[in-house]
Amino acid sequence: MSTAQRDYLRPLDLKQGRIDMTHGAGGRAAAQLVTQLFAPAFDNAWLDEGHDGARFAVDLAGGGRLVMATDAHVVSPLFFPGGDIGSLSVHGTVNDVAMCGARPLHLAASFVLEEGFALSELKRIVDSMAAAAREAGVAIVTGDTKVVEQGKGDGVFITTTGIGVLAPGIDISGRNARAGDAVLLSGRIGDHGMAILSKRENLSFDAEIRSDSAALHGLVAAMLQACPRIRVLRDPTRGGLATTLNEIAGQSGVGIAVEESAIPVASPVAAACELLGLDPLYVANEGKLVAVCAEADADAVLAAMRAHPLGAQAARIGTVTADAHHFVQMRTCLGGRRIVDWLSGEQLPRIC
Repeated sequence: MSTAQRDYLRPLDLKQGRIDMTHGAGGRAAAQLVTQLFAPAFDNAWLDEGHDGARFAVDLAGGGRLVMATDAHVVSPLFFPGGDIGSLSVHGTVNDVAMCGARPLHLAASFVLEEGFALSELKRIVDSMAAAAREAGVAIVTGDTKVVEQGKGDGVFITTTGIGVLAPGIDISGRNARAGDAVLLSGRIGDHGMAILSKRENLSFDAEIRSDSAALHGLVAAMLQACPRIRVLRDPTRGGLATTLNEIAGQSGVGIAVEESAIPVASPVAAACELLGLDPLYVANEGKLVAVCAEADADAVLAAMRAHPLGAQAARIGTVTADAHHFVQMRTCLGGRRIVDWLSGEQLPRIC
């Protein structure tokens, strides 16, 4: 969040204020909680980067660095079209490591279980988690389990932490976007959030909406092989594409201009969003990424994305601009322009 945007906000009331659902939505309130409470308390150079994971130097052969990322998963319902909390807990952390440009190696997993939770459902979750880890080529090497009294939890919560190796010469950060850079998106947005909502609210549509939950490190590796100079990688999870673009603009001190017509949205997702009064720009994704690269590298990166199964529908959606206010603006399909702000409030709670 830029300094100018922070100045518009009322500071957190750290004496009498209370946590509400907006603080977990990934939007403006969540960013405010991080910048005004967690960041000052835990202040250090690694955290100050504001990345999906921390990059730190160790004595590795070849001069590489380690990356570490962690993610808590409280999705409701536990099982949804296209995935479940088990596979999601693997994909989410693998992707956070990958967004730093690193190759994921190992995961740790922590379970908080509610008394009375069915062992058959826990086995289904654990089996799905194991399958997702095998498919991603990572091992779950350590973990912990706690149980809380019935009524004090919601079935199961899972936290995963991952480590990976970052090759020498790779420098990916939300601070690296420059005016004139290209903004790329790996595919259709909104699938995950609408899959969760349809299951949670027992909504049915002509075509089933399935979560896009997937491990993206293979796609990232292909992109970096085509262009090691990629500046920014982010996966637009909570808060959706709109919030991710605002994060990049604020961290890099730039503006971003996007074209509505270039942003791919599946017809069932667009129809469901219109019916429910939701904006797909703010709906969560779990298998998509945003990349920022130099204009000269855009064609090569886009070609590498489209050659990979998880980037087959990749598109260039906009350009980084010089903007002292760090606004994200969109030219609409009707030819007008609108400001694409941070997510304000809670659009879809507990989607990851």
